[in-house]
Amino acid sequence: MRQTKSLHVIPFLINISIFAGTNCPHGDNDRIKVFMHNGQRTKKDAMKMRKESRAMDSQWALEVMRKAPYITVSFIDEDGKAYGLPLSLASDDGENWYFHGALEGKKLEAIKAHPEVCLSAVTRCAPTVGPKDGSFTLQYQSALAFGKAAIVTDEAEKIHGLRLVCKRFLPQHMDAFDRGVARSLSRTAVVRITLTEPPTGKRKQYDKEGVEMKYGRME
Repeated sequence: MRQTKSLHVIPFLINISIFAGTNCPHGDNDRIKVFMHNGQRTKKDAMKMRKESRAMDSQWALEVMRKAPYITVSFIDEDGKAYGLPLSLASDDGENWYFHGALEGKKLEAIKAHPEVCLSAVTRCAPTVGPKDGSFTLQYQSALAFGKAAIVTDEAEKIHGLRLVCKRFLPQHMDAFDRGVARSLSRTAVVRITLTEPPTGKRKQYDKEGVEMKYGRME
């Protein structure tokens, strides 16, 4: 009986939702395309994923990160414990991602102790019943990336990072950006996360006929 699968829905949704995001076409950028292995899914990417049929290429994964309302950044704190937070990140080159915060706190201490971080983004999560087999499942689009975090000390780069974040999340208020920076830059920390390898993407999505779209199929 199909309803018996409901016993597995909750842990399944929790596990999957950590790694989901949005898909959106993105203009060409030579630096991004080189960093992303020319936008192609590599054998290395596929080997990391249990279901290769759901793997998406790095360029697609990058767009997931760009469009997600937030990105969960997972740190290892000074005591060796995992510490993850949803943060507002922005980037203009796909390789360096910025966020801001207070001048002191657990995030900064974790970065000083262990700069290696993991990023995951999720949107378009839609619990559903499989159109063909009636199974309880989740449609999603996702991205996962690894990087190295550093506290920015150069003033020009701090302003650059803050500008990217403001443009991403408050574009309608950019006319107040310079005044805001002048008032608060000295008491604001900016962190740069540089990706150390191309991000990986994963998707589960059905077409209008109820057929799962696999192996990077786009419509």
